[in-house]
Amino acid sequence: MKTDFLHNINGIYAITPDRALDLDAIEKVIMTHKIRILQYRHKTLNKKIQLNEATQLQQLCAKHHTLFIVNDDINLAKKISADGVHLGKNDGAIQYARTQLGVDAVIGVSCYNDINLAKNAQQQGADYVAFGALFTSITKPNASQCALTLIAQAKQNLTIPIVGIGGINFDNQQLAYDAGCNSVAMINALWD
Repeated sequence: MKTDFLHNINGIYAITPDRALDLDAIEKVIMTHKIRILQYRHKTLNKKIQLNEATQLQQLCAKHHTLFIVNDDINLAKKISADGVHLGKNDGAIQYARTQLGVDAVIGVSCYNDINLAKNAQQQGADYVAFGALFTSITKPNASQCALTLIAQAKQNLTIPIVGIGGINFDNQQLAYDAGCNSVAMINALWD
C-alpha cells in the first residue's frame, strides 16, 4: 500500500553515485543512517547493467524495508517493479508514469526552484516534490539555486512531502529541515 510507503519520505533520501554499484557499501549506508528511501541513479547507457544493478538494489531495499525509487526511467521502474520513479522535467508525464506503474507507485518530481511546478505536480498526482539545489552541488555545479525561503513557502502551499537536494551534507542538513523539508537527498556526503 502506498500510504505505508509515504511515511518513508523523511530523513535522508539516499541517491546512488553515478558509477558501478558497490552493494556492500550501499548496505552499510542503509544500515548506518537508517535509510528509508533510496534512489538508483546510474547514467550508464548500458541497459543490461542498469537492469542488473536495479534488480540487485531492489532486493537489497526490500530486505531493509527501504523504499526503492528509479531515477528518470519509467520503463526500468516498471520492468523491475520498483516502488516508484523520480521524474525530472524531461522524463515523462506524471499521468504516463501512473498508468505504467500503477496506483501504488510512488512518483516524485523535480521542481528545481519553481513553486508553481510543485503545485502542478501535486495537482497531477505526484507523491512528493524535490527542490534544489539548496546549496552548491558537486554533482550538478551549474544547477539553479533554490532559496530556503522558497521551501518555507512551498511547505505552506503543499500537502505532499518535500525533498531538498543539492549540496546537502551532515553539517547543513538541519537548515533544510528547519526550512520545511521532510527529507534531504544526499549523494556525495554518503559515498565519498
